[in-house]
Amino acid sequence: MDKNEILPINRDFLQSVSDVLAHARKNAKTAVNLSMVYAYFEIGRMIVEEEQHGANRAAYGTQLLKELSAYLTKNFGKGFSVGNLKNIRQFYKVYSEDQIGETVFSQFENLPAISTGRKFYLSWSHYLKLMRIDNIEERHFYEIESVKNDWSLSELKRQCNSSLYERLALSTDKDKVYRLALEGQTIESPKDAVKDPYVLEFLGLPELPCSDHFIIYRLSCFVFNQFSVF
Repeated sequence: MDKNEILPINRDFLQSVSDVLAHARKNAKTAVNLSMVYAYFEIGRMIVEEEQHGANRAAYGTQLLKELSAYLTKNFGKGFSVGNLKNIRQFYKVYSEDQIGETVFSQFENLPAISTGRKFYLSWSHYLKLMRIDNIEERHFYEIESVKNDWSLSELKRQCNSSLYERLALSTDKDKVYRLALEGQTIESPKDAVKDPYVLEFLGLPELPCSDHFIIYRLSCFVFNQFSVF
């Protein structure tokens, strides 16, 4: 072999480097999402408690959300419409009295807990979907499965729309139903993960035309500077 000949780059090396970056992106998004969920729970608590101060609670609550929306939008940008604040308030109402078996997620024992001892494991987008499920057992089922199987939001929606919980409850062959349900599982790419619009709004980033590198940079800054407070 000619000593000046350049050998082809090992494909395993290229893939290994790619895997490191993909893992880092996923970790960064997870950290930001958890910060967002815990922050929104606290904001929801503050809204609910403040609403109790008005003599006419309904009217005071309406005005409170309008003024808070305007104030937060002025100071933090998009993501704090009256509708979104209503979602944040509802999130607190649903999960302030919600408990789930923590032993199911023993690998997350270092996560912070709210005053009731409850922890959050998924993104804000996931909880927006979950909190609309009235049946507590069904809501817990989809939360547990989302964590165990690392379901993206689209996969969670797909499983809910396919009535997986009800089909498992009625089936005599639960393993088969569950196996068939997972065969169509959709996988979220790392690039899609970091471009979650709720994450971008939370960080004060526009959806377009932000480069992936800039988004990752801002995610990294957020993780190092803020996530440690929880």
